[in-house]
Amino acid sequence: MSESITFSQFLDVDIRVGTILSADSFPEAHQPAYKLQIDFGTEIGRKQSSAQITDCYELDTLVGRQILAVVNFPPKQVGPFMSEVLVLGLADEAKYIHLIGPDGVVPNGARLL
Repeated sequence: MSESITFSQFLDVDIRVGTILSADSFPEAHQPAYKLQIDFGTEIGRKQSSAQITDCYELDTLVGRQILAVVNFPPKQVGPFMSEVLVLGLADEAKYIHLIGPDGVVPNGARLL
C-alpha cells in the first residue's frame, strides 16, 4: 500500500484535460514512444509530451482524443525532445499503457477535482 497524502497535497498535482492535436513517431526514444502536441485551452495553451503508448494506439487514432495529464511537473528531456506534461494512463496485464480521458467532451484545460 502506498503512503497516505492529504487532500491539500493531492490538489497540488494539477491534472487537466487536453485534446491531442498531433501525434508523431519518435524513433530516437529509448523506449517506443510517440510525440504528442496537446491543447490545454487558453489558460495553459499547447504543450508537448512523449508517451509510451505505441502498443495500444496507432498514430492516426490519437488526433482529437481527449486525455488527462499532469501539467505542473517540470519539463523533462527525453532524448532530443522536451516533454512538458505527463500524460496519464493505466497499464494492463501485458504492461501496455491505456490513456485516461473523460467519458464525454469537456472543455480543454478543465481540472480534475
